[in-house]
Amino acid sequence: MSEDVADRTGPVRGRLLLHGLRFFAHHGCRTEERSLGSHFVVDVELATDFGAAADSDQLELTVNYSEVYRLVRALTEDTEFNLLETLATRIAQALVQMAGVLEVTVRVTKPPRLPGQTSGFAVELTLP
Repeated sequence: MSEDVADRTGPVRGRLLLHGLRFFAHHGCRTEERSLGSHFVVDVELATDFGAAADSDQLELTVNYSEVYRLVRALTEDTEFNLLETLATRIAQALVQMAGVLEVTVRVTKPPRLPGQTSGFAVELTLP
């Protein structure tokens, strides 16, 4: 691609989406939740500037979603928290430190444990 074409694009704000990341982990307030474990679903949305990556088609110039996945997986599977709020906050705090991330939204959903609850319980937060 010619240099003048790359210069014309400029900033292109967009969102990198990782939805439905499913992990088995040991989070919860009750002893049985932590000892038995459960599946958790994590959704991540990262605001970033796609301009340079779109112009150059180079992975190094964007947020690598494989790295995002590895970080989310490690925090979800290798830690134990009482609250979904804590897990979601730790994930968001780590992701917002990644190069190129302008804003992050994290949603963590826990499967239902109560009769009549069909989708699960979830928390969501956004950090600039």
